[in-house]
Amino acid sequence: MPVESHRVSPWFLALLTITVAGAVLTVIATPSDRARGVSVLLTAGIVLLVLGGWAVSLCLHEFGHAAVAYRSGDRSVRAKGYLTLDIRRYTDLGLSFVLPIVILLVGGIPLPGGAVWINHGAIRSRGARSLVSLAGPATNLVLGALLTAAVAIVQMPIGLAVGLSCLAFIQVIAFVLNILPVPGLDGFGVLEPFLSLPARVLAAKLRPWAPLVLFLLIIGVPGVSAVFFQFGAAVFAAVGGDAELAFAGYGELLFWR
Repeated sequence: MPVESHRVSPWFLALLTITVAGAVLTVIATPSDRARGVSVLLTAGIVLLVLGGWAVSLCLHEFGHAAVAYRSGDRSVRAKGYLTLDIRRYTDLGLSFVLPIVILLVGGIPLPGGAVWINHGAIRSRGARSLVSLAGPATNLVLGALLTAAVAIVQMPIGLAVGLSCLAFIQVIAFVLNILPVPGLDGFGVLEPFLSLPARVLAAKLRPWAPLVLFLLIIGVPGVSAVFFQFGAAVFAAVGGDAELAFAGYGELLFWR
């Protein structure tokens, strides 16, 4: 077994370092002093914290899929490097990493990244295959809950609280988006093992286009967008999130608007 097949990737550690660097910048910046230089420093810190944290969560999301698949019988995920948290190992670097980062920065929507290739024939049961799909979005929800708990429990500078709350809200929105029962998203993958063959065949035909249509509806139809974010905000509140802090973080993340 190659050594690199089970070591944590230095690329993941680099993304984690960027996230921590952003957090440090938010601490250094003083929100009460709105001088231009300090304001720019705070914005830069929040952007690095949120984008870096989102990239880290993309790796953890796919690791969640792979880890459950490995424990359920698919040993191939280890040889493919999926357990190293290396973003380059997933289907396509552009779709897995670059596009989700750009979409988040431009549109504020946490678009799901690329997927890991699972050998479903090696998975022991339909229930296990369902859990493999559930593991990714569940990872986002757990991350969101942990971040909101940290903000609520730990005394921290307001800039850091704003950045972490924004990142937590993004994790919750990613969960809500990805858990929808739409072909191509994990929510449909949770149901798919229990569907009839004709339903799965139809879903396979819709899979390349359905997520794109959903994304266009969210960004292009105000009513759809409002319902989506309202539901996401309700889930965020349910896990203890502070919407005021999160939206303040969004304002800093989308500084160009």
